[in-house]
Amino acid sequence: MKKIIILLLIIAATAFGYTKYNRAVAKNHKPKINVSAIDEKAKEALSFCKKNGYNQDFCILIDMSIHSGLNRFFLYDFKKDTISMKMLVGHGCGNYPWSQDWSKEKPGFSNEDGSHKSSLGKYKIGQRAWSDWGINVKYVLHGLEKTNSNAQSRYIVFHSWEKVSEKEVYPDGTAEGWGCPTISNENMKLIDPMLKASKKPVLMWIYN
Repeated sequence: MKKIIILLLIIAATAFGYTKYNRAVAKNHKPKINVSAIDEKAKEALSFCKKNGYNQDFCILIDMSIHSGLNRFFLYDFKKDTISMKMLVGHGCGNYPWSQDWSKEKPGFSNEDGSHKSSLGKYKIGQRAWSDWGINVKYVLHGLEKTNSNAQSRYIVFHSWEKVSEKEVYPDGTAEGWGCPTISNENMKLIDPMLKASKKPVLMWIYN
């Protein structure tokens, strides 16, 4: 019996060490972000903002093709033509467990109520209101395309969440909610004043 217990402990220790090693290797080989692709998307975003009377100082771009443990929320400065802030952002869990990271590499998307998935497309960031989550601030999101037209009826809003880290957590992923784009509390404290001060609607574009 003792031999079996010792063998099991050795197997467990080996497995733990192997997992820890793999995580260390993964951290040192993080996928690189294609900045030029973000710049191209920003050009499209600026054209949209000019045409529709949106804020032409900055916008928010969220690239859902990027692993959720990496920064994929970009505050883009139109004036300087560069990314001024980047941070983690959560997506919808779909059929996976809430607050876990099971779809960190390949999230699903939907515009259907009850899907618990994020919706792709352009959004107008709307009214600031009270939130039960994070720093108690949320922004209503108005979906501007067929792919996100149900945002308001689904109660999809922009808010912060204590389960979202301030720093990259790759190879782990960011905690998944029910479809809202969620950032860390500290990062929301940086974004909130900018949104409050904007006299024109701000564009949030979630794409894949």
